[in-house]
Amino acid sequence: MKKRKTWIITGASRGFGLEISKAVMASGDNVVAAVRSKPEELAAKLDHHPKLHVAILDINEEAQAIKVAAETVERFGSIDVLANNAGFGLLGGVEEISDHEARRVYETNVFGLLKVTRAVLPHMRRQRSGHVINFSSVGGLTGSAGWGIYCSTKFAVEGVTEALAKELAPLGIFATTVEPGYFRTNFLDGASLLRAEKVIEDYAETAGAMREIATKVSYHQPGDPVKLASAIVRLAASPKPPVHLPLGTDTLKYYREKTEAFNKEIAEWHDVITSTDHDDVAAH
Repeated sequence: MKKRKTWIITGASRGFGLEISKAVMASGDNVVAAVRSKPEELAAKLDHHPKLHVAILDINEEAQAIKVAAETVERFGSIDVLANNAGFGLLGGVEEISDHEARRVYETNVFGLLKVTRAVLPHMRRQRSGHVINFSSVGGLTGSAGWGIYCSTKFAVEGVTEALAKELAPLGIFATTVEPGYFRTNFLDGASLLRAEKVIEDYAETAGAMREIATKVSYHQPGDPVKLASAIVRLAASPKPPVHLPLGTDTLKYYREKTEAFNKEIAEWHDVITSTDHDDVAAH
């Protein structure tokens, strides 16, 4: 029989977190669904499922994360999957975004993710098993006008996860970064997306155009969040999960365009790239 796993899912009140919680419980696993407030509303939304426990967790509060991890082990015996899903977007040109706005998105998307990960890993190390699934974005693979600061937080998640995968592999623990493209959730509305207060007219054709596009495509994105949730369940069940899992044909398209452009630049600048080693290195 399949071993029942226990998941901690952050940002479980809506969007990906909600759909993943439903899919995980449908698969037979336990879910600790973490929300910042109003746990009773999420419990009701998920029909008070017997495999569900709703926990209060603001991922910016490390003490809360440590408490939730300990209570999860006490209640269910283990933490098998951590889905670091909580986060939000920030739309605006790099110059338009204030220091305060940039720090706020970093606090959640990067430092909050690290706080929860640090709280959970001691339990996974003790078990010598587990899987950390960090939610990045297509914006973690390629930067886009209007998304520069947000993309930079997701680039950070990519680097953290790649290093984690190497550090945790000898301990029997996996780490994967998931890169969704544009999915039909509430991410682009006011619930999950902040917009820079400052607007600079010189960026009207770049960051400004992206502001208009984001408004128009909200709730018309190509990706299906229910299918994404199914993919995450499949990912966690894999005996050999990947370090990167881009999700959505749009993500694949953008990544291939980036690598093609990068390879072209390498070819054009190859003589410069290879000219910077010491002579004794180049001689060999």
